Amino acid sequence: MSSDKIDADKLTGGLPSPLRRKLLLGMAALPAIGLLPRGALAQALPTDAVNTTKLAVTDSTVKVGILHSTTGTMAISETGSVQAEKLAIAQINEMGGVLGRKIEVIQEDGASDWPTFAEKARKLLVEDKVAAVFGCWTSASRKAVLPVFEQYNGMLYYPTFYEGLEQSKNVIYTGQEATQQILAGLDWVTKEKGAKTFFLIGSDYIWPRTSNKIARKHIEMHGQKVVGEEYFPLGHTQFNSVINKIKLTKPDVIYASVVGGSNVAFYKQLKAAGIDLNKQTLMTISVTEDEMLGIGGENIAGAYACMKYFQSLKNPNNEKFVAAFKKMWGGESVIGDVTQAGYLGPWLWKLTAEKAKSFDIDKIAAASAGIEFTGAPEGYVRVHENHHLWSKTRVGRARTDGQFDVVFETADLIEPNPFPKGYQ
Repeated sequence: MSSDKIDADKLTGGLPSPLRRKLLLGMAALPAIGLLPRGALAQALPTDAVNTTKLAVTDSTVKVGILHSTTGTMAISETGSVQAEKLAIAQINEMGGVLGRKIEVIQEDGASDWPTFAEKARKLLVEDKVAAVFGCWTSASRKAVLPVFEQYNGMLYYPTFYEGLEQSKNVIYTGQEATQQILAGLDWVTKEKGAKTFFLIGSDYIWPRTSNKIARKHIEMHGQKVVGEEYFPLGHTQFNSVINKIKLTKPDVIYASVVGGSNVAFYKQLKAAGIDLNKQTLMTISVTEDEMLGIGGENIAGAYACMKYFQSLKNPNNEKFVAAFKKMWGGESVIGDVTQAGYLGPWLWKLTAEKAKSFDIDKIAAASAGIEFTGAPEGYVRVHENHHLWSKTRVGRARTDGQFDVVFETADLIEPNPFPKGYQ
């Protein structure tokens, strides 16, 4: 078995209990997992050789953190990331762990509150001395914790598509940046739908505002027009006023970056207002299968989403991943783009630590470029020297059953470019 290429196809046992209860149970809910034959396990190196910076590493264990919102308006989106990260960690432990050490998890709740994220990040790094953290969802939470990770030299694996315009030694970005999602998606909808006018709507914080700033530039650079732009606080539930503006302006495309629980109200109110998404083109860069579980497929069917992953992808890696996920978290569970990107984090960290033969953060950062994960459910990913991933871009069309039909996929991996010229 190669130390930097692993096919993540080992299943774990699971629990049939409801999603909320399962999350509260945390890692204690995982069943005992039989080990592979000794010859298949990574050989353990002496602790003083793999841990020179006083991280929480012993001869047999290594501690990591999971930091997501399991309460508040963002729980609808972040729950899947927690589940996927725990699945990856269980599978890695089943294979013998990392550098011969089993992973132990310390989980914290960011509670959909950015100062809380910063406080919990500091606890994980300073008090718990975790070797890596898998977490955050919104750009606001990432921006809140970034100074903490840089000050205390921690490593964050961040799973969400985001606006780009950032690069850090202390972060591995496993979701898409703007060129892989925003620009690629706008190019597709312009070509396929002949779109000339756009109405931009988003939640009121850094990611939607910066994403729409980039989108507006791209739209106007190509001779098209933005006919409306509106923002609403996280958790907002009254969209009738902006829906009336959309009906009056009649845009070719509604371009939506509403996040979290607000999506439930937005899409239900769109439908109630008589806007048929099979006739009115809507492209979202924020709704995945996780949010659709709350929205209801009947309320969003026909909408397009630009992502890099959909649960319906047909490839052997994804079939094994979906089966393992449902076995662990229940047959009714769903998997969205950020959930899949969350799953990548522990695997990429394992591969990097084994390449570096160390848990030390500086060595992990230096060894990350070029790491490739052939077992990725999306198909294949590789870490760029800028700490983002080479990935494909895909467009899916929402179905009434809460899944997507993939209607477009780039032929090749797109090189990540978090600082696209002309969009900064």
